[in-house]
This record gives sequence, structure tokens and C-alpha cells, in this order.
Amino acid sequence: MAMIIGHGMVAFRDPNGIRPLVLGKRDIDENRTEYMVASESVALDTLGFDFLRDVAPGEAIYITEEGQLFTRQCADNPVSNPCLFEYVYFARPDSFIDKISVYSARVNMGTKLGEKIAREWEDLDIDVVIPIPETSCDIALEIARILGKPYRQGFVKNRYVGRTFIMPGQQLRRKSVRRKLNANRAEFRDKNVLLVDDSIVRGTTSEQIIEMAREAGAKKVYLASAAPEIRFPNVYGIDMPSATELIAHGREVDEIRQIIGADGLIFQDLNDLIDAVRAENPDIQQFECSVFNGVYVTKDVDQGYLDFLDTLRNDDAKAVQRQNEVENLEMHNEG
Repeated sequence: MAMIIGHGMVAFRDPNGIRPLVLGKRDIDENRTEYMVASESVALDTLGFDFLRDVAPGEAIYITEEGQLFTRQCADNPVSNPCLFEYVYFARPDSFIDKISVYSARVNMGTKLGEKIAREWEDLDIDVVIPIPETSCDIALEIARILGKPYRQGFVKNRYVGRTFIMPGQQLRRKSVRRKLNANRAEFRDKNVLLVDDSIVRGTTSEQIIEMAREAGAKKVYLASAAPEIRFPNVYGIDMPSATELIAHGREVDEIRQIIGADGLIFQDLNDLIDAVRAENPDIQQFECSVFNGVYVTKDVDQGYLDFLDTLRNDDAKAVQRQNEVENLEMHNEG
């Protein structure tokens, strides 16, 4: 989206429809209508706009200063490939993306994962199901229903700490996990707990939370991830860590389990995740799943580009960038 001074606003969606974009309107009076574009439908709701539709892949929207709306399809062969990770992690549960209720998709994720847990961990001694807030709450509630186990809020979240996996520096991420969550000892003491998270990226959060659960008195700590193993970097707008900093990159499930210190670890299957989301809109035939399977839908991402990306995104590179920013600021202040 961009403002054109003296003319209006232009917005467009990529030809693969990877990132979401919605169009809404509200009538000011009989003669005036306002239009709005946003990445999620919930933004329209909160500002009193009516949802019109999802912007199509490859479509451009132009809104003049006078409020006139113009649209044009700018791509020759647009294809809808919504990012699967949007539904798992980024989007608010009260949003609709490409006619899919994010909330309903997450409930479906819980159903699929709960069935897998019941099937593969049939004799597991779980006393309680606890979500790692907040994205996984709806997922964990459905898992608890499937397993016939109590659902409890075992962690209290500090809402003023940001997303830890995109924070620069391992030490800062570790501190931030402790500041972000606090364990309710009453829900952990002398219990075997099943923790549910939306995904595992670096593993920093998982390792710290499992440690916190044990400190709060848990006897055994199992972890279930609503997303499959994240093994590959994202190149389509998510500030994902470099491949070498992803805990699942080049590792099997049991290796990951040992690193994070869990008594058991289970991931959602990719096909089950796709089915959980597509159940809400069967018209979508495929999703952008590169962080899980390494397949990049634009077909222009090679290993050379990924290696270059790694040099920009790893912690050492970001530390140098931060130092340069500090030095530039000091030079500016001295000047």
C-alpha cells in the first residue's frame, strides 16, 4: 500500500496471493463512500467498515482523494497460494482471510493434532493440557476435548513483550521469554502436563517454557506443536531466522526434543495442517508452505539466494547492523 500525494492511495496483492489483503467500505452519507484496504478483515471491523471482498492475487486497487474506486488485474496468470503460516501464527482469530475463518481453522488444527496425539501417544500419562498463550489457546482447547483431559491456563502473558523469535540476539530472546510469560504453579505442581504451542521456530521459547514448567513443579512435560517442523527460511515477507538458526533445520524430532528438554514432542503433519485450513474454503487448491517443505511457489529462489539471505539474517550479521546503527546515530548527534 502507498499514498500518492495529491492523487490518492494505491494497493496491490502479489500474483501468488501469498500475503492477505482485503477491501472494505463505509457510507458516510447518501453521496459519499469511504474505502479501506488492510491485511486482515478485523481491521475493517474495528473501524466500522463493511467487508467487501479479498483483493485477488495480482490485483491493484486505486482509490482517489475524492473516494472513487478503481481496480485492475495486473498479472497475466495469477494463482492463489495463501501463506499457511498466516493461519497458524500471524492472523488474529477473529479475522477472515481468503474466506477462511482463522478461528475455525485453528480449531480444526486442534482436532487434527488431538487425533494424532491420541493415536501415537495412546498410553501417555497426561493430567492436563496447557496452551502457550495466546495463539495456541483455541488449538489446545480442542486437543483437550479430543483427549478428554482438563484444559487449564497455566501461563500468564505479559502483553507488552513482542514476538520473541524475531528478536535479535539469543540472550535477549531468552530474557524476553521469562518477561513474557509467568507460570501459575497451582496448575503445574505434581502434574504431567501437555503444553501446546502454535509452532517451534528457534526453540528458544520452547526450551525456556519447559524449564519454567519444571520449576513450577511439573513432573513430566510434553510439547505439541500445531505446525509441522519449520526447516526452511521464509522469503516472502516474514523476518524468519536464517536456516542454520531454525531448530528443526537438519534435525529429527527426537534431537529437537532433547535440545528443548521435553519428555515428549509431537508435530502436526503438513497434510493435516493443510486439510485443517482448507476445510474452511475448499476452493483454495494450494498454499504457500515453504517454511515447512522448502518449496517456493515463485520458482525463482535458489540455494545461492538462500545462502545470501543467511548472511543477512543470522545473529552475527544483525549484531553488526545494530552496531553500525548506533555508530551512525552517535555521529549524527555529535554533528
